[in-house]
Amino acid sequence: MDVRLDATTGEIMDPAVSRRAFLLASGATASGVALEIALPAAPAASSVVTSSVVTSSATTPMTTVRTVARPHGAGAYRRLADGPGWRRVTRTDLADAGKDRAERRTVLACFVQFTDLHITDAQNPQRYEFLRAGDLGSWRPQEALTAVGAVSLIEQINTLRYGPATRAPIGFVMTTGDNTDNNSRIEMEWFLTAMTGGRFTPNTGDPGAYEGVQNSGLGLYWQPDSGLRDVDKRAGFPHLEGFLKAAVREVSSPGLAVPWYSTIGNHDQLFGGAYSGAGGFFADLATGSRKLFDLPASEAGAVYRALRRGDPTGARFRAAWKRYRGRTRTVTADERRAPLSPHAYVAAHLDPAYTGSGPVGHGYTRDNLDSGRLDYSFRIADGVVGISLDTTDRGGDYRGSVGTRQLAWLERTLKAHADDTALIFSHHPSWAMTNLTPNPARPGEKRHSGQELLAVLRKHRNVAAWINGHSHLNRIVPHGGLWEISTASHVDYPQLARVVELADNHDGTLSLFTTLVESAAPHRTDFTDLSQSGLAALYRELSFNSPGIRSGLAGLPGDRNTELLLKKH
Repeated sequence: MDVRLDATTGEIMDPAVSRRAFLLASGATASGVALEIALPAAPAASSVVTSSVVTSSATTPMTTVRTVARPHGAGAYRRLADGPGWRRVTRTDLADAGKDRAERRTVLACFVQFTDLHITDAQNPQRYEFLRAGDLGSWRPQEALTAVGAVSLIEQINTLRYGPATRAPIGFVMTTGDNTDNNSRIEMEWFLTAMTGGRFTPNTGDPGAYEGVQNSGLGLYWQPDSGLRDVDKRAGFPHLEGFLKAAVREVSSPGLAVPWYSTIGNHDQLFGGAYSGAGGFFADLATGSRKLFDLPASEAGAVYRALRRGDPTGARFRAAWKRYRGRTRTVTADERRAPLSPHAYVAAHLDPAYTGSGPVGHGYTRDNLDSGRLDYSFRIADGVVGISLDTTDRGGDYRGSVGTRQLAWLERTLKAHADDTALIFSHHPSWAMTNLTPNPARPGEKRHSGQELLAVLRKHRNVAAWINGHSHLNRIVPHGGLWEISTASHVDYPQLARVVELADNHDGTLSLFTTLVESAAPHRTDFTDLSQSGLAALYRELSFNSPGIRSGLAGLPGDRNTELLLKKH
């Protein structure tokens, strides 16, 4: 089984979308995938392509249809610049494309999906960067810049304003989880401030000194302010004097100009995105004053292998930490790193200080606060309903599932909205919902896989799409009468969000348009520009060059900018 760790957070990527599995599924060679980043790729074999349209006129909004950041030049570390856009592909897997449908269609909904922002407190003692000794991709050099990257994406959506395919106004933004990285109170404050607008400082511990791995003097990590020839500088990474000081400087966000809704992910609810709170060990570690910076490669590899097999309580992690406690270093304790319970997660969203463009609670209500259930439905437009599902298993493990009570609630909700077109939102995709660990709060309740959830969705003909993230990969899959749309993260290159537009063609079919969007940061970087915008550009370029990162996360053409046809229920 070829399983890779998702670098920023150490999150394990599922076997179905590992690099090896991706290459085999797409029929590409290793060199072909590398070229796919720089050159347009061939359509997926499973996609039925009936037309390809390039819209690059002066009136086209700034999306990946027009241009995408692409590498230029040679060398181990490659610089980014403007590159050709990705054409729009029409997929007819589920319905034929009627002639003259563009002249007849009316728009039903237009919104943006954010997913896997992973706003990160890079100095949190709970983080397991030391796994990099066993797997190079277990830590990313760009982790300290997640806040400026998220704000730059918000700026881009505010500028975009309209759907690029239909020119309908963008009605809202939906985040599909892993909004934060370490399940901490301070990260949630940063996320909510970024989304609603305001100033925040992405720094914890000592306010006058950075205390993370990037000034540790260890060659395992990029030391940007130091002349040390660390592993990343040997791969071409630059020496950037003043980088860490700039990375923990105050950030200013305009906040989203449209309403936004929130869906929870495994990193928003579990320690490291994978471990339950068993015994309080991780909570004490997060708020404490001892941080483990490195492990022997053999020990790091053992923790990594346990994590990828499934270690819901972090038993192997805890054993390694205690065994090598003598290698820990003293850092400044910070209570703001305390974990968020599901109750506190909802309460933070309901805080009036974070309402911004609304709605109050961003989908969550007092009922969610009182019940502890993090599923909800909301009205998108006349005839269109949205349903947000919590697919994180509180028992632990990075993979997802849902409980029997959730499936029953989903059935009731879909029946109550049988006359509406339904859009489902969750963090995990179907192929990453294989964890059936019992929920400690409901030990007798059965957990259900992604395939079982799909079986429920297929029974209801009004479900048009299931929109999710988690795998950090663009992938669009037809399932009977609905489309599953999974979107890449905003922490790995190519760092994307997705605009989704739903239209009625008035010929018995619907069209779902999907268009990928980058942040507002310029494609070209300037190593002397450590402004907020300059750091956001550097964030993207560092993510492209991050050692050990999986290739092909942009997906194939049929997974990117598309028109997806389906039959109207």
